[in-house]
Amino acid sequence: MSRPPDSHKSDSHKSELSTAAALARILPYARNALPRILLGMGAALGAGLVALCIPLVLEKLVDGPLSTGDTSQIAPAVLAVLGLGVLEAAMIALRRWFVLKPGTHVEARMRNALYARLQDLPVSFHDRWQSGQLLSRAVSDLNLIRRWLSFGLVLLVVNTITVMIGAVVLFYWHWLLGTIFLLLAVPIWIYGFVFEKKYSVIARRSQDQAGDLATAVEESVHGIRVLKAFGRGKHALRNFESQAEDLRGTEIEKAKAIAGIWLWLLLLPDVAFALCLLTGIWLASTGEITVGQLFAFFATATVLRFPIESIGFLLAMTFDTRTATDRFFEVLDTSNTITDPEHPIAIEDVRGRLSFEDTHFRYQDSPDGVPDLLDGVNLTLEPGETMALVGLTGSGKSTLTALTTRLYDVTGGAVKLDGVDIRDLSREELRTHIAMAFEDATLFSASVRDNVLLGRGELDPHSPEADAVLNEALEIAQAQFVRDLPDGVETKVGEEGLSLSGGQRQRLALARAVAAKPAVLVLDDPLSALDVDTEALVEAALRRILASTTALIVAHRPSTVMLADRVALLEDGKVTAVGRHSDLLATSEHYTFVISSLEDEEKREAAEKIDKTLGDPSFDAESVEAGA
Repeated sequence: MSRPPDSHKSDSHKSELSTAAALARILPYARNALPRILLGMGAALGAGLVALCIPLVLEKLVDGPLSTGDTSQIAPAVLAVLGLGVLEAAMIALRRWFVLKPGTHVEARMRNALYARLQDLPVSFHDRWQSGQLLSRAVSDLNLIRRWLSFGLVLLVVNTITVMIGAVVLFYWHWLLGTIFLLLAVPIWIYGFVFEKKYSVIARRSQDQAGDLATAVEESVHGIRVLKAFGRGKHALRNFESQAEDLRGTEIEKAKAIAGIWLWLLLLPDVAFALCLLTGIWLASTGEITVGQLFAFFATATVLRFPIESIGFLLAMTFDTRTATDRFFEVLDTSNTITDPEHPIAIEDVRGRLSFEDTHFRYQDSPDGVPDLLDGVNLTLEPGETMALVGLTGSGKSTLTALTTRLYDVTGGAVKLDGVDIRDLSREELRTHIAMAFEDATLFSASVRDNVLLGRGELDPHSPEADAVLNEALEIAQAQFVRDLPDGVETKVGEEGLSLSGGQRQRLALARAVAAKPAVLVLDDPLSALDVDTEALVEAALRRILASTTALIVAHRPSTVMLADRVALLEDGKVTAVGRHSDLLATSEHYTFVISSLEDEEKREAAEKIDKTLGDPSFDAESVEAGA
């Protein structure tokens, strides 16, 4: 199929929403998890408050039995500290228990929503987007969101509240010490806002580059045969290393940004401790505070140190999550141009009359001034008729077939089934009535049975009826080779069917289309990978079902044309001739030229087959001659 180049580029920008508003978009998926997340926050806050209570006990201990020498009060104080420590640990464990499962449920819901959206979006979307970019959103981005909900969000909220409460406690010990400590904490918060602007851009670039790298790996793995055949493994490696180096540079830039905020997070609290120590000693020497109060102040400041220092990595995680959320909703917010009508029409008794009426189509990124790829096609297939579609390479044959099932929508005119515009049907009903087999046969990593019966969701795959449909489809497609596979029809084919030959994949794809029992069968040159003998067997079997099924067949071989009742010639985006093969040969010079080109190609393939046979060591020419 003629298609536009991959135009999706990584966008290193973020949405116009604030970070809070962007993250709030997760709420519909996290609503059911909120109660446990809030309980987790409560448990974490309880742990923080318990930790802040320990300095109160220490102040009583220092100013009491340690200063008076009353040893009888030491044991109760120690037990109180021990009890508070155990309670804090229990609250931390409870926090982890509360938040462990909800995050995974949110991640699963978001991943399911993303997958459903990818299934719903049109083919034109997938033409533009790299698969690695989509994969990184479905895996790494959603994993990051889960960890932020279960850990980052909880601690960010709780630690902020803990610092605020701790500030009150610091002022309780002495207003001057509290002021010094908090004034030196202000620059940390200011730098946090500066950090967001810088870090968010780097984080977005990093995640986009990770998606590009995933695409490179996927393409190299899928194209490993080509790379090995042409000895281009080192070339692919150099490209991969270049992309990996770009990502490494971005990750180093991220690390430098994080190191910058950590500098302030570690330096300022230490400076605050030093100033508070000097001031505290002076206050204690003047009698304004007791030694126990000074000790408790530093114990409280120590408790607050982790919440203050954690702001750095929690902010980094939050901004990473904001970027991941933006990338997730980029896909979900994509406008779907091929949707079901608000009030779909149902065709009760499908006859199979397929018509193209002044059909126009152009890809959305086609330059202005370039004619439509399909520029006013008018063609009608009567019920039960087989129509062959021929034309030179690039004439739009595959694109025309793709319009029949709304893989793309017409940009002008209409495609009609039994007089009903296919855009007035639901996509599910349309694709029940019309089935396709593509030249580029794609199979799924599932059993042969599941692949062939893909279009028959209403059948129990292991029922007698399903077996009958499966056997008939395999027979028509000349795919009996599956019986010789290790587990027969239950054999799982490899990823995209690459464990099979091209001809085997095409035969299974054809069997899948036949098994769907459609009213209209659209075949986009599904026999191109078959040898001439196998193709002849498939065509002979196809004649049985084509007798009662409307069929549109893209023909690249004269033998395929012979299957058709009529032939349509596609030239410069228009159907310029329609008729019987013999009539068109007599009346259309361009048709004669196209058929001659197909015949030359067929002869070339036959010659290659003979050369291959003669080169086979097992070939016995004398036996063949004797048999002749």
